[in-house]
Amino acid sequence: MSIKMGAAILSLLLTGAASSAFAAGTKEQEDACRPDVRRYCHQVHPDAGDDAFLTCLQAHRAKLTPKCRNVLESNGV
Repeated sequence: MSIKMGAAILSLLLTGAASSAFAAGTKEQEDACRPDVRRYCHQVHPDAGDDAFLTCLQAHRAKLTPKCRNVLESNGV
């Protein structure tokens, strides 16, 4: 999976906008990162683009929970 596709899937996963076309994200992955998104990326607007949440999470990577870091790594990010 390309980094761009991983970013798009992760963004859709985190915003809750995932459709059946992006079924690669699981509920477990969403649950793993939701607290970190709320804590560190609450200022990111869902319309900011596919990379906005990913960029935010990467900026806070050292502070993310191990579960969310694993989601990023498993998506090649």
